[in-house]
Amino acid sequence: MNRIEKVFKKLKAQNEKAFIPYIMAGDPSLDKTKEIVLMFEECGADIVELGVPFTDPLADGPTIQRAAERALKNGVTLKKVIALVKDLRQKTKIPLVLMTYYNPVFKYGEERFIADAKDAGVDGVIIPDLPPDEAGKFTRLAKNAALASIFLLAPTSTDERIKKVASASTGFIYYVSITGITGAQLLLDDSIEKSIKGIRKISDKPVAVGFGISTPDEAKAVAGVSDGVIIGSAIVKKAQASSDKEFRGFLLTLREVIK
Repeated sequence: MNRIEKVFKKLKAQNEKAFIPYIMAGDPSLDKTKEIVLMFEECGADIVELGVPFTDPLADGPTIQRAAERALKNGVTLKKVIALVKDLRQKTKIPLVLMTYYNPVFKYGEERFIADAKDAGVDGVIIPDLPPDEAGKFTRLAKNAALASIFLLAPTSTDERIKKVASASTGFIYYVSITGITGAQLLLDDSIEKSIKGIRKISDKPVAVGFGISTPDEAKAVAGVSDGVIIGSAIVKKAQASSDKEFRGFLLTLREVIK
C-alpha cells in the first residue's frame, strides 16, 4: 500500500474527503513551486498533483497551458520536476502525483522514468494521453515499483470502459467531470453523482473528481458525492494573481468545504 492508498483509507475511516490541489511545476519557478507545495500541506491538502510542462497539453485549458508555457520558458523538464520531488522529500511526506503527457515519458524511457520517479519519492502518475489499452508495459513496471497508475474516466465512459480503467488504475480513479478541457465550466446537476454511482457498482477504488471545479461551492458539492476533489486551473490562477495571504485563505476555504 503506497502513500496515496493509505491517505484514502485513513480519510474513509474518518468519513472525510481528499483535497487534491494541482500546480504546474516551474511556474513561476521551481523554488516557488516548492514553497507552494509546502503551503498546500500546511493548508490541509491530502495529495498534491504536480504538472509537468509540455508543449502540446491536449487536456488542458488556457490557464494551465499558459502556466506550462511559462515553465517551459524557465527551462523546466521532466528530469527537473523529478529532482524537485526529491528535494521536497527532505521536508514532506505528502503524496505527490505527477501529471504529465506520454511524450516526455517516452523520451525519458519508461523504465528509467519509473525508477527515477520512485527513487525521488513520486507516489503516482497521471498520463491523460496514455489509455490503459496501450499502457500494459507501463502499468506492470509501475506496479513493481509500487507507483500508482491513475487513469481517467469521463461522463461518456461505457460500463466496459469503466471496468477497463478501474482494473488498470491504482491509487484512485480520476473522474473527469466535464467532456472538455481543464478550466471549462462545471455543470452542477445530478450527473456527476449518477456517474460515480455507476463507477462504484463496478469498482470499490476511490474516485476523485477534477476538471472545471473553481469555487468553494462547487468543491463542496463534488465532495458530497466523491472521495476526493481535484482543483487545478482555479488554484493556478489564484496563485498567480493573489498575495500569499489571499492564496492561503483560498486554500483554507477549499479545505474546509471539502472536508
